[in-house]
Parts: sequence; structure tokens; C-alpha cells
Amino acid sequence: MAKKMTIATIAAEVGVSVPTVSKVLNGRPDVAVATRTRVEEALARHEYRKPVSAVDRNAPRRGRLLEVVAHAAYSAWAQEIMLGVSRVCAQNRIGLVLSELGPEHTPPREWMDDVLARRPIGVLFLHSSVSEAQRHHLTSRSIPFVVVDTDGQPPPGVPTVGANNWNGGLAATRHLIALGHRRIAVISGPSGVLCSRARVDGYRSAIEEAGLTLDPALVRWGDFYISGGHRHARELLQLPDRPTAIFAGSDYTALGVMRAAAELGLSVPGDLSVVGYDDLPITEWLNPALTTVRQPLAEMSSHATHMLIDLAEGRRPLSTRVELMTDLVVRASTGPPPA
Repeated sequence: MAKKMTIATIAAEVGVSVPTVSKVLNGRPDVAVATRTRVEEALARHEYRKPVSAVDRNAPRRGRLLEVVAHAAYSAWAQEIMLGVSRVCAQNRIGLVLSELGPEHTPPREWMDDVLARRPIGVLFLHSSVSEAQRHHLTSRSIPFVVVDTDGQPPPGVPTVGANNWNGGLAATRHLIALGHRRIAVISGPSGVLCSRARVDGYRSAIEEAGLTLDPALVRWGDFYISGGHRHARELLQLPDRPTAIFAGSDYTALGVMRAAAELGLSVPGDLSVVGYDDLPITEWLNPALTTVRQPLAEMSSHATHMLIDLAEGRRPLSTRVELMTDLVVRASTGPPPA
């Protein structure tokens, strides 16, 4: 039988005291960098996980915290996501700590040091990723984590909650085809982001299903922002054989498309039909109101937060890979192609 790994055996192997290993596990800063590195390597080598006793789970209730890590935390998309998180946390009397990564998708080392010092009940990653080393740091301290709308293919065993992006792209493009459009462009997000690729794959499937020819010039990889939608739409709409419809990979992208159409003297939907993605609250107030794919953002984050609380309290969720359905919301920005 394999010998049970304890902090005492880790300490003996590395040649440090038990309190030193304990300090590393608890994110204490008063450990030399070289010593911390050796301890971390030993913890990783033995896949050590700090035991979570009933006392450990119940003791922090006076000041429980949930850590949220977000890429572009102050976008309307992230605000909708945060609604679901905050509602569940309020019901469970859990405080929130929000870290914004800006243009990055993976937290820096300094963030991990702060998290280990704060000892949250868990970490929620919003459209961001967690490195293998960071996964180990969290797992070895028995700090669970869940990824919402992952930006890439998560490793096995990483809990995730997302939406069916392929189906969203398929539904949006089928809608435009049913209206009579044959020159349909797509402006998605970055090509390296999983949800971007899935939405384009759904678009391609609808094009092929209808027996249409896929024109590579009509497939553009953007950045999910207004400026990216505007730039790509101006290029597309000045082609000799311009598209009569554009499927935008986000509502922000769709805003940029509509601005470009207006600058070029084109009306929506008379000259150009536009479909967005996400169904942010602003979309129904645009003129024309935007047809878009509803992504259940608040439901996604609410489900993920419940999952995280379950993991923190020692309960195993029924599933750690959850994919919610999307719906097409038809409004006034789509119509038949111009005669």
C-alpha cells in the first residue's frame, strides 16, 4: 500500500520544517523563493491535496469569499455574467473578490500569491484560463475552481459551464438563409478562442446544409469588440460582390457592423441584415432592434457558482461539464435581401 502523503513527509523529503510547508500551502509570504519553489515542486510531484475537514468547511462562514477572475470584467457581457454570480453569493452570504486580467487570459503569479493568502472557498474563471501550475496550486490547497465560457479546450477534470455556441451559429445562419440571403458573411472573435471557432463552425454547417458555396472572403476573425466589427464590416461592405447579411460573433461586433453600414449609406435591414450574439439588454433598444442569439449568461454563471459552492462544501455535482442551450431572438435588424 502506498504511503499516505502528509505535510510531514513532504517536509522531510525537502529538508524543511513542517511549519514551512504549512506556510507555503497557506500562501504566507515569509518563505524564501528558493524554498517555496522546492516545496511546490514536491507538492506537485506527489499530487498532494490538503485535506478538507468538516471544521475547515464550516469555520470560514463568518467571512467566506469567492474569487472571480475575468477577462474584460467591465464589459456588458461580463456584467451580465456577474449578475448570476452575485445573486447566488448573496443568497449564501458569500463575499466577492473580482480580479480583471485586461488583455490577458491567464492570471499572473502575483494573483496566485494573493489568492492563497485570501483563502477563498473557490475560484470562478470567466472566459479566462488557468495554467497547469495554477491548477496544482489550487488543487493542493483544496480550493475548487470552475471555468465559465472557457476560451480554449479545458483539460480533463476541469469543471466548466458554457453554452452551445455551434448551435447558436447554426441557428443565426439558418435564419438568414430562410429569409433568402445567399451572400452571408461572419465576423467572429479571435480564431484561437473556442467559442469563436464553434460559432463559425455552426455558420459553415448551415451554409453547407443549404447547398451554398462557402466563400472564404466572407469569413472574418475579429475581437468581439465594436471596433473590430466596424473595421471588418467596412471591408466586407466595399467588396464588388458585397454580402447582404452579416452574422456577428457578439452584440458588440454587431454594433460596429451597423455603424459601418450607416457610414456607407446602407440601411439595416433594407440593404443589409445583421444578427448579433449574446442578447445584451441594449440590443432591444437599438434602432432597429437587433436580431441576436441569446446566450443564457446569468444562468451560466449562476449554475457555475452553485457548482463551485457544492465542490467547496464537499458535494460532487452531477456533472462537471455543463452546456446550456442558446435561442435565436428575432427582431427588426433582419429581413429579406434587397431585390
